[in-house]
Amino acid sequence: MLRTVKHMEDYVISATDGNIGHVKDVYFDDETWCVRYLVVDTGTWLSSRKVLISPISIGQANWADKQLPVSITKEQVENSPDINTQTPVSRQQEIRLLKYYGYPYYWGGYGMWGDSVYPNLMLTGYVDLVSRPNDEDPQAVKAVKAEQHQDAIHICVVVRR
Repeated sequence: MLRTVKHMEDYVISATDGNIGHVKDVYFDDETWCVRYLVVDTGTWLSSRKVLISPISIGQANWADKQLPVSITKEQVENSPDINTQTPVSRQQEIRLLKYYGYPYYWGGYGMWGDSVYPNLMLTGYVDLVSRPNDEDPQAVKAVKAEQHQDAIHICVVVRR
């Protein structure tokens, strides 16, 4: 069954160790119309901080109880990079966020989720690996170079099938 963004508002995001908060909005790719992040209001446990949760981490939804389980912890969310949810997310901010969670870049392949059809399949066999972005995206290349410059050591692993 198809769901609307409005329908998903206020769904509970359940981490592996407790609830993170509620869905307040959705960020989508303006070219592919693919959902890239859920904007989650953390409520009182993080002073209503809003965080971005990638669909990469979402498990099987519990539609009856309006819950979305995620494969991250509350501590990971608490220590995640700050992102201003009132402005568009830059490629550099995305790189920082995806790197923090250990997720591969979704723009590294030819599908909506890199070389995967679905976001959660991106992690299959890619433990702690991050693929490099598509060289054809100059904004992504520039952001990666800036990120590499900030890190003393940066490992880029190209995963191609």
